[in-house]
Amino acid sequence: MMILIGVLAALSASAAAGMRIALPLLLIGLLRGDLWDNVPILALVHPQVVVGVLTSWSLFELLGSKKLLGQRVNQLVQLWFSPVVGAVMAIAALQLTPIEIQPLWPIAIVGGLLAFVLKLVQVGWFFRLRGLPLWAILLEDALCVFLVFFAFNAPQQGGLIAMLLLWLSVRSSSEWYRWYKNKGNDQDKARSRPIP
Repeated sequence: MMILIGVLAALSASAAAGMRIALPLLLIGLLRGDLWDNVPILALVHPQVVVGVLTSWSLFELLGSKKLLGQRVNQLVQLWFSPVVGAVMAIAALQLTPIEIQPLWPIAIVGGLLAFVLKLVQVGWFFRLRGLPLWAILLEDALCVFLVFFAFNAPQQGGLIAMLLLWLSVRSSSEWYRWYKNKGNDQDKARSRPIP
């Protein structure tokens, strides 16, 4: 049972990385008293540098995503880094809980893939809609913060939310694919019509 709770905490933290990349890492450091001592990769860097970089990028994620150009930059950067941050968040969630799970690499792979899938579907919707509406961005910001809190305070609920997000992403991507396929068929029909 304790192992399942640890896995759910890792999924919750990784799903937060599928929403934003710097904000969840910043929240982990600020919520824990030891900053990033137990977070892979970030433990190797001086804490002041980590705070500066994560704060700057978090502000850009929160403020820059309200404009179309900022959304585009955010989506592309987050798409590239979401697997790494998802894996780091999964490992950090396990290491910051009293649960001992070994080896950590399968959890890191699952966390990275979860974050990547969530971000990939968001990028698909971003390009389909030519920009995400403001309400969706605000919901994404709030969900990211809640998933980090749930990862440490209520891992069962956070893990269930992460699995629900994965299910919605799979359903959403199939709708997105169907739209793309129908759009291609409509273009083919338009090309095959005789010119009057």
